[in-house]
Amino acid sequence: MIRKQTFKTWLIASFLMVMPSLLSAQSYTKKTLITIGDKEISAREFMDTYEKNNVKTDVIDKKNVEEYLDLYIDFKLKVTEAEALKMDTVPSFVRELKNYRDQLAKPYFSNDDITEELVREAYDRMQYDINAAHILIKCDAKALPVDTLAAYNKAMSVRERILKGEDFGAVAMEMSDDPSARDMAEIPGVRKAYVGNRGELGYFTAFDMVYPFETGVYTTEVGEISMPIRSDFGYHVIKVNSKTPALGLVRAAHIFLVTDPDDPTQTDSILRNKAYNIYNELIQDKGQWSDFVRRYSEDRGTIANNGVLSTFRVNQIVPEFITAVKSLEAGEISEPVKTSFGYHIIRLIGTTTPADFETEKARLEERVERDMRGKISEEIAMKRIMKDNGFKENTKVKDEFIATIDSTLAMGMYQPEEIDTKSVIFTLGKEECKLEEFVDYIVGHQRRQGFLSSSAYAYELYDAFLKVKVFAYEDASLESKYPEFKTLVQEYHDGILLFSLMEEQVWNKAVEDTTGLNEYYERNKNLYMWNDRVKAIILTSNDKENVEELTAMLSGDIAIDSLRTYLKENGVKASARASFYQKGDNVNIDVMEWAEGTLNTFESTVDNTTQIIKIIEVRPAEPKTFKEAKGLITSGYQAELEALWLQQLKEKYPVSVNQKLLKKVKNNY
Repeated sequence: MIRKQTFKTWLIASFLMVMPSLLSAQSYTKKTLITIGDKEISAREFMDTYEKNNVKTDVIDKKNVEEYLDLYIDFKLKVTEAEALKMDTVPSFVRELKNYRDQLAKPYFSNDDITEELVREAYDRMQYDINAAHILIKCDAKALPVDTLAAYNKAMSVRERILKGEDFGAVAMEMSDDPSARDMAEIPGVRKAYVGNRGELGYFTAFDMVYPFETGVYTTEVGEISMPIRSDFGYHVIKVNSKTPALGLVRAAHIFLVTDPDDPTQTDSILRNKAYNIYNELIQDKGQWSDFVRRYSEDRGTIANNGVLSTFRVNQIVPEFITAVKSLEAGEISEPVKTSFGYHIIRLIGTTTPADFETEKARLEERVERDMRGKISEEIAMKRIMKDNGFKENTKVKDEFIATIDSTLAMGMYQPEEIDTKSVIFTLGKEECKLEEFVDYIVGHQRRQGFLSSSAYAYELYDAFLKVKVFAYEDASLESKYPEFKTLVQEYHDGILLFSLMEEQVWNKAVEDTTGLNEYYERNKNLYMWNDRVKAIILTSNDKENVEELTAMLSGDIAIDSLRTYLKENGVKASARASFYQKGDNVNIDVMEWAEGTLNTFESTVDNTTQIIKIIEVRPAEPKTFKEAKGLITSGYQAELEALWLQQLKEKYPVSVNQKLLKKVKNNY
């Protein structure tokens, strides 16, 4: 489901249309360029979309006008069909569009000046990676003053101990309320044993931590111990270990050896020696990195890609790994680095540091709006909306009502008595908000309070209620006040419809039509081919003394299952596997003669292992079976179904293009 939703988001975004651009004032842009059924599309609407996806973008696969016109018509045909089927009235569609609209509306509920200031602050912080540690003294965000003071004093006492010379990590293990600071014993079936981090948080940058903590870190000098910093979690005493230029996005590869204290062949000391042997051979002989990855790396997920990891940021990888990366230039290789997972030999491919402010600005604005710091901007925007719409509050009605509320509100059990709920509590624009609306809000949102009095809680609920009402008032007029917002919502409307219709008419249909899939496979077998392959047994020995015996055994006619049984029953230090290999899958098999019965031994130069490889079958190029190529077959069948379906849609909704007008559009680019 995660992959499906990610694909859906991508698909919708890929068809989003640009907000109206400042085209030249030529009158032809208002004329109809495309007619689909009875729907007319102006040249301007098409040009806006074309510019968004091909002119004002860095995409590699840019289309010329005619190529993009074909794609655009296909898109509009599908949307037209979806609307004809009334798919835009389905409750699930209505809910999803509302969720997207709510996200799109967020920028209209923030203050531009404050947002700009917060964005600039975030950008400046993004230029550095911080490595820090903390000690947490818990304190509820709504704690009573006496409890807040007690937590603050405790945090101050912790700070004093460290300033007097006590080790930060030792104090963190003793005093921190962050459980990750301390060692944890294994709980069978629940968790493995865990070595505490002694308060160390590793590397991070802007937006990786809650905003108050982030501010505390970036305003504390390297090597200093901060004053207690308040967040919703409590008070933090922070030590900044380092502040270094930001890596940004990191592209790196590694050769990985897994430590396993329960396996005598994979203990720390053995793997450390092996890691350094691999490193020395790699550096001294200037061997091919890809060959060493395929020979030695135990990260199965990256071997096929030459050890390349997914692009990552500093907060996504253990700090030892990041420290090593920071010492490398692009193309350089690190000495073996030990982490809690094992040993890594790291090759830095490159980094993408934050771009200039103007390039990063739009993305940062979105993050600021989603982040805690966005509340600052929201509060100012709320005051602006109230002022612009002549907000007037009947303070007397509000205060007199709150005075009637008893202690049941703090218990989350408040039920209103007889009151004049028709009284107006405030006006906004031409709308009057009655007291009964606030009462209903209280009843529906009240929760038991551990610290607040009923009166204080009532005022807190009123502030929340007021915000909801003010923003709802503004939200109702967004489409009429901001044409670009209306256009963008329409684009999401079309994108969601497209996904739903494609899912129904193409993707699901292809998956469920097993007969059609098999027929498609039979017609297109030649598209799904294996290259020349061999089937080979690879026997890996950890003891040089048994290599001769195992070689003799493998030279005979022995099946893989029998071989594994022999190794297990006789306690032989070796492992065996059998599989098919194409050129490039295994460096040792690549250099062997590809003939049935060929047997070679390959002695490792970095540890005591020896591989004995026997080719037991040679296969020429041949079609993959249906099972082996099912994913590719399904994709191909989907493309075929879509092409047939589009032809039907063009018959149902005749398409015409104003060729004279199209020529003018093409000349514009």
